[in-house]
Amino acid sequence: MKLHLKIFFIFTFVFCFNYLQAQIDSIIVNRDSVNTVLMQNYNLRLAEIEQQRQSDSIKKAELELQLTSLKTTDNIQKEELLQQLKAIEDQEKARLAGKRARIDSLRNTATGFPVMGVMEDTLFMVYSKIGASMPKERANNIANKIRKLYEDDFLNVASIEVVESENTYDIVSGETIIMSISETDALWYDKSMLTLASQFKDTIKESILLAKKENSLLRLLLRIGLVILVIGLAWGIVLLIGKGYKNLLHWVILNKEKWLKDLSYNNYTFLTAEQELKAVHFLLKVVRGFVYFFLLYITLPIIFSIFPFSRNWADALFNLVWSPFKGVLTAIWAYLPNLFSILVIYFVMRYFIRFVKYIFSEIQSEKLTLSGFHSDWAMPTFSIVKFLLYAFMFVLIFPFLPNSDSDIFKGVSVFIGILFSLGSSSAIANMVAGLVITYMRPFKIGDRIKIGEVTGDVIEKTLLVTRVRTVKNEIITIPNSAVLSGNTTNYTIEANEQGLVVYTSVTIGYDVPWKDVHQALIDAALRTDMILKEPHPFVLQTGLEDFYVAYQLNAFTKEASKQALVYSYLHQNIQDVFNERGIEIMSPHYRAARDGNMSTIPSNYLPKDYKTPYFNVNAKGDKEE
Repeated sequence: MKLHLKIFFIFTFVFCFNYLQAQIDSIIVNRDSVNTVLMQNYNLRLAEIEQQRQSDSIKKAELELQLTSLKTTDNIQKEELLQQLKAIEDQEKARLAGKRARIDSLRNTATGFPVMGVMEDTLFMVYSKIGASMPKERANNIANKIRKLYEDDFLNVASIEVVESENTYDIVSGETIIMSISETDALWYDKSMLTLASQFKDTIKESILLAKKENSLLRLLLRIGLVILVIGLAWGIVLLIGKGYKNLLHWVILNKEKWLKDLSYNNYTFLTAEQELKAVHFLLKVVRGFVYFFLLYITLPIIFSIFPFSRNWADALFNLVWSPFKGVLTAIWAYLPNLFSILVIYFVMRYFIRFVKYIFSEIQSEKLTLSGFHSDWAMPTFSIVKFLLYAFMFVLIFPFLPNSDSDIFKGVSVFIGILFSLGSSSAIANMVAGLVITYMRPFKIGDRIKIGEVTGDVIEKTLLVTRVRTVKNEIITIPNSAVLSGNTTNYTIEANEQGLVVYTSVTIGYDVPWKDVHQALIDAALRTDMILKEPHPFVLQTGLEDFYVAYQLNAFTKEASKQALVYSYLHQNIQDVFNERGIEIMSPHYRAARDGNMSTIPSNYLPKDYKTPYFNVNAKGDKEE
């Protein structure tokens, strides 16, 4: 456990170090790009203004030279030269005013490029170029020169001073020109060139002195000691948290019989005591993880703030954690109008579907009748209408979903659609077959049907499958596509009205009169329970074979779901009636010789004085006496 925590802290520290550095570099690169775009037109215009200023300066110098060379009597020419000088001065004022106005318009949108000190702190910002050097190049060059001065062990900071040049004020140290302050720089800071140059000079001096002081060996050792102290305190807190977690968990286990009881209602247990203990254990783990994260979140900024070069990382770390939460909250707030629209569409469609369901339920109960629309079509049709209404609701909601217009969202939607199409082809075939079967109405729930080799009662009919219970209480599931592609026999659909015809065949020898057989079969049918008296049973002679006549008994019943019992009782009664009337059922594969053989009729149906007949032999002589 301790080794894992050490590895976790080390890994987290290294990861945050690298990630924060990458974030800072990314922010700087993005900012540089934005500033370059915003100030590009300004720098082009500034070059034109600078060329005009130089031209005006040359012309002004020429006019002043001419003015000094004039004699005191040349008043008219002197007046002309003074007017030209005044015009140039007015142009200069207008130029400065235009430049200042242009700079003011850029203050709210553009940011300068920072000049970084030795301690990676921002000394000041550079907004304008000088000559061919763009603002970013100027900022980097100034930072490099400051670092070289810091690295000079023989540097006398007092030697850094401001020197006036032709059009600028230069900050120099010996022979090194650290930077030049132009008129544009002064306008950006709304100060005179000399004042701004003096301010930057003092800033550079303080930066170098502070860096030399902060990077001394004593300060470095002190900071390393503080880092070790902070890590030690954090590690001690981690150990205390781990120990407290174990003690608290042990206390919960000891008192679980007292505090944790089964949560039940009406003999149904929602949570057992063991499940509640697992939930408490999980909650304690979550709290411990949150405390560890909070401790890490506090410790890292403290460590970063000890070293000057990493002090900005603490702010970056805070923004790194806070920015996602802020982004989520902002996105939720911005999404609220769309969310309300989705809720309105959902509730309107929900109550409309309830209204449609009420209409179809009235049709199903036959309180509302529509010509040509059967009542058993009501709920299947409602299922189709409900699906279409929900699909229409999704179409209305789709534009309000987050990022619904993005290419990624569209690509995922197409991918899911392809997967659904490929993976559900058989299911869709069964659904289509289920719809066709619904409107064909070949059977309904409770009907006795035969599909292929399966015979039974329909107990469930869905869009995908049909379930049948056989006479042996077997539940057989048949896909609707198989039902649609085969033949379906319905025994119930006419049984309640005209009656279902049950039929059976017997074969009787030619020695029995057919009228006796007909009457015996009809009497046997009339004796059978669940056989209707009307329509009257009837017999058909279906064949005159080599050794017997085939008779088919047909009778009517309304008990389509009890055919097995009807046939069983009917066959019993046929045997009884035939035995009572001395009619032997000896075919199709039973043959007997009459003379000297016992009758096939059971003995309890024969007379008490019945005897097996003797063989009869008749001999006839060749001659008569």
